[in-house]
Amino acid sequence: MDNLHFPENFLDDLAHAPGFDRENFVKAHELAPAPTSVRINPNKKTAFINAQPVPWCKGAYYLAERPSFTFDPLFHAGSYYVQEASSMFIDTIVRQIRETAEEEAFKILDLCAAPGGKSTLLASTMQEDDLLVANEIIKTRVPVLTDNLTRWGNTNTIVTNNDAKDFARLPGFFDVILVDAPCSGSGMFRKDPAAMDEWSEGNVKLCHQRQERILADVYPALKENGYLIYSTCSYSAEENENILDWLCETFGMESVRINIDSDWGIVETQSTKNKAWGYRFYPDKVKGEGLFASCLIKREETPRASTHKNKFQKLNFKEIDPLRPYVNESEKYHFFKVAEDWLVIADIHRDSMLALQDKLYIKKSGVRIGKLAGRDLIPDHELALSLIINKEEFQETELTEDQAIAYLRRDNIDIEINQKGWSLMTFKGKALGWAKLLPNRINNYYPKELRIMSTLEARDKKQETR
Repeated sequence: MDNLHFPENFLDDLAHAPGFDRENFVKAHELAPAPTSVRINPNKKTAFINAQPVPWCKGAYYLAERPSFTFDPLFHAGSYYVQEASSMFIDTIVRQIRETAEEEAFKILDLCAAPGGKSTLLASTMQEDDLLVANEIIKTRVPVLTDNLTRWGNTNTIVTNNDAKDFARLPGFFDVILVDAPCSGSGMFRKDPAAMDEWSEGNVKLCHQRQERILADVYPALKENGYLIYSTCSYSAEENENILDWLCETFGMESVRINIDSDWGIVETQSTKNKAWGYRFYPDKVKGEGLFASCLIKREETPRASTHKNKFQKLNFKEIDPLRPYVNESEKYHFFKVAEDWLVIADIHRDSMLALQDKLYIKKSGVRIGKLAGRDLIPDHELALSLIINKEEFQETELTEDQAIAYLRRDNIDIEINQKGWSLMTFKGKALGWAKLLPNRINNYYPKELRIMSTLEARDKKQETR
């Protein structure tokens, strides 16, 4: 049964884990292929043939077979995100929090956000007055996080690049904090057998210590009666139930029980000392990979972050006027400038952005509209994919699939040119980016760093993320 070469002592260590069935667990790794699942962008909807719903996530589906996502223009348009199904359980938790929380609008922190699976999920659950801060500590992973949130199109998002301890500068700022913690990774053994070579009991202990440090560092940023969502892709109790006991004992946090359907196959657990609720996903019981998730509420009184307001440089409203036509309901947005670029964020989030700017290193705020050349806009890629673009101000060029692939490669596009100037390049009505139409050629403005190449096909499976 152990011909998969599970790490030494791994299966024995799991023998007493809640819901663990050694024989079927091993069979699932040997015989059952990892399912392919996607989550639809509720604001850029698309459909898949022969897709079956993921029961614990709104707008998510299992696919009958795995297509080539790299060469699907709708993927690059942000119509859907390829995500491991078990990880989508966060959707159930957030929606149930929403039903019971006192706050009408949430400030949400996704602390360990790259590559963006859970951030785009959170964005899909958010209301207009909510604000999402997606943070990634590793600088080289920030660009992919930013790109995925750009594709999703929301304006009420801010991307930061900070250590967990930096958020203590914002006491009581967030209503919800998601910590999808770095872990030993045993829940991903089926998808990535090479991860077995990295697993060890020593690494589990190191991960446990790191998880405690991360949680202790970010804890001050959670408001009183705020919610902490904690998850890992590990089966080890040291990284899961034991962490819940530590949170309850160290900070007096209270466990929140999540309503689940028994037909889903999720194993409901309780920690040894404090009986805190947790939810385990095993690949022999659910159609997905290994996951542990939990939710706790903070009862400790926390001083709120300072409400002092920084000041932007005073803007000349005549300078802003040329920008307004390009943004739907522009009166709701705060326009601001970074170097030569103009950006917008919902006016209700202006002060929050200023507070974050004062304490953290921000990589992206709201939507970058572009640059002004006189009174003419040089539009940015973020505007093209955003949900606030006023398409009536731009001409559109609808592409065939082959033309869309050529555009995404930054190749020449063979189309008849009847107009000139900036054009929004679309596929099935979904925006891909910009091109400038000239009398005898097309200048392709799809970002060079995002262009697709044939070499990416070999890495296609890595598009599916937690």
